[in-house]
Amino acid sequence: MSLHHLTDTSYFDLNNEINIPVNGQIPLQKDQEALQAFLDKNVSPNLVKFDSLQERFDYLINNHYYEKGFIDQYDFGFIEKLYDYLQNQNFHFKSFMAAYKFYAQYALKTNDNDAYLETFLDRVAANALYFADGDESLAMNLADEIIHQRYQPATPSFLNAGRQNRGEFVSCFLIQTTDDMNTIGRTINSALQLSRIGGGVGINLSNLRAAGDPIKHIEGAASGVVPVMKLLEDSFSYSNQLGQRQGAGVVYLSVFHPDIISFLGAKKENADEKIRLKTLSLGVTVPDKFYELIKANADMYLFSPYDVEREYGEPFSYVDITKEYDKLVANDKIKKTKIKARDLETEISKLQQESGYPYIINIDTANRANPIDGKIVMSNLCSEILQVQTPATVDNQQHYIKLGKDISCNLGSTNINNMMNAADFGHSIETMVRALTFVTDHSNIDVVPSIQKGNHESHSIGLGAMGLHSFFAKHHMYYGSAESIEFTSIYFMLLNYWSLVASNKIAKERHQVFDNFDKSKYADGSYFDKYLEKSYAPKSDKVKALFSDDMIPTKADWEALKQAVMQYGLYHQNRLAVAPNGSISYINDTTASLHPIINRIEERQESKIGKIYYPAPYLSNDTIPYYTSAYDMDMRKVIDIYAAAQEHIDQGMALTLFLRSTIPSGLYEWKDGRTDKMTTRDLNILRNYAYKKGVKSIYYIRTFTDDQQEVGSNQCESCVI
Repeated sequence: MSLHHLTDTSYFDLNNEINIPVNGQIPLQKDQEALQAFLDKNVSPNLVKFDSLQERFDYLINNHYYEKGFIDQYDFGFIEKLYDYLQNQNFHFKSFMAAYKFYAQYALKTNDNDAYLETFLDRVAANALYFADGDESLAMNLADEIIHQRYQPATPSFLNAGRQNRGEFVSCFLIQTTDDMNTIGRTINSALQLSRIGGGVGINLSNLRAAGDPIKHIEGAASGVVPVMKLLEDSFSYSNQLGQRQGAGVVYLSVFHPDIISFLGAKKENADEKIRLKTLSLGVTVPDKFYELIKANADMYLFSPYDVEREYGEPFSYVDITKEYDKLVANDKIKKTKIKARDLETEISKLQQESGYPYIINIDTANRANPIDGKIVMSNLCSEILQVQTPATVDNQQHYIKLGKDISCNLGSTNINNMMNAADFGHSIETMVRALTFVTDHSNIDVVPSIQKGNHESHSIGLGAMGLHSFFAKHHMYYGSAESIEFTSIYFMLLNYWSLVASNKIAKERHQVFDNFDKSKYADGSYFDKYLEKSYAPKSDKVKALFSDDMIPTKADWEALKQAVMQYGLYHQNRLAVAPNGSISYINDTTASLHPIINRIEERQESKIGKIYYPAPYLSNDTIPYYTSAYDMDMRKVIDIYAAAQEHIDQGMALTLFLRSTIPSGLYEWKDGRTDKMTTRDLNILRNYAYKKGVKSIYYIRTFTDDQQEVGSNQCESCVI
């Protein structure tokens, strides 16, 4: 038998029967039958068998499936010991979707794709051995975390660990351009190179001069940002890893840039084909001033980046628009355009209804909470990475006169339900941080020197979480309730505390800190003030019961950590970020990221296969009442949950908002007496609510239309980890 000639695929039919109620009940047993049938009829007969572990590794190395170096770091007796441990854990997939996704997308196959060379246990072992880098103790710890699904490395890391023919371990990249042709050219080259390597690429265009701005004093010569956007979209389409995947990118523009209307217009369905963007994602950086002008129903001025840079001596993105707004308005040397703030707000909402774009980055909110010296000017393809950058200058030969600092994303995720069962929460987090540290230490993107510089100086990582809604349902908490918000805050406080402990420990071991640590709020201790002034211990009986007393750091613990960080520093500039987990959450048999489920029985359209159904984790008559669809939920509850987590996360979160074209009655009080159709006003109110709650970013707006379609549901496969 082979994977190309499967004769019995009845497991798909069994899985599809989940969607056919029997006596008013969901026949969940059909999913277990589908799972067993898949393992029996698809996996077992098509898994290459070996007589011994040594024979298996010799085969994989000699046939260039595995790298030899990471295996040679260990005595083979230890590898056998690690495998014995993994086998004794008796791992089993809990759903058909989990097993199907793993074997379809993650398991190593023969070069002809005709047979499997790995089980889940094998992939875990490869990850543990590779990311432990020869450290036997760390390898065992990593194996323990991954096999019990407390830790899930990002897709690029989990997929590529140990493979000889592989891509990079990082998930995505952030670069920016400054206002000259040399840097624009360098940016396009960087986009080509990074898209070839893999992962989504975020690009900040806010520094580019607007359409009509002068070039060498020739009035009206500049074409603005839209032509550059088209060049970038074509670059991503071309550089797509030999057709294996679509190149993916997002461009960011300041809401105060004069080209903001044409920027948004390029994504509209009825845009002229010469400017219309079909695959490039859009994001807007929004300072506090925009919200102030909206509230006042005032005019707003859009400022020429060319003139602002000449007046302030730094690129447009690095000028504090909120602080300098009145001065910019009064400065006659700066060209400006006047529009109504609420008109622009409506344009943003119109496009979000139509396409799900643009992403919104509340840039002043991000910078206010930023403990690092420098400025955050943009985000990534999934809006959760928020790190400081510095601009670059390029000469006529495309050499750097001044090398800037850009960003690569090294991501991983905790599985909340399984982490809450961890024997030692702090030890688990340290193990994860060390695995992610391997990725940042060994990432060397030399084709884009600004990315290389940023990674080498920052050592940044992004540890996040998945499975929040399934945890709530399992423990009979309604999503968005007071106790669910309280739990979320405490969980992410713990993630923050223990990731700080781990980073401090690594800094002490290596006698090394991230670049410019001495200028950070960590170095002077002010970062820790809020944890010393306020207790984040559980208050409600329900939440107290979920956390053991020894899990919660005391004021004395925080004070000790503060002193240790001030003395020895931190290795990582950034530590936490919540990505919009995709396929990898299915393998973990949990709900994606922090957002609520869409359906109790989720329907997935798989290419060449058809529909596959995935029952929500822990779904039963007991938990059904706690599984409200995101489309039937007040989005302020989602924002409240994310805001509770955001307080403790040094970067951002991929917050998606879900609305129906026809809003269910009673969901939003401002709809009473008005149309039940979703309007731009609804989105305006929710965006302002998120801003007031301190949320740094909003990812997609997903709309479920009256004809059962979803708008704004595309995702970057690299960033959804």
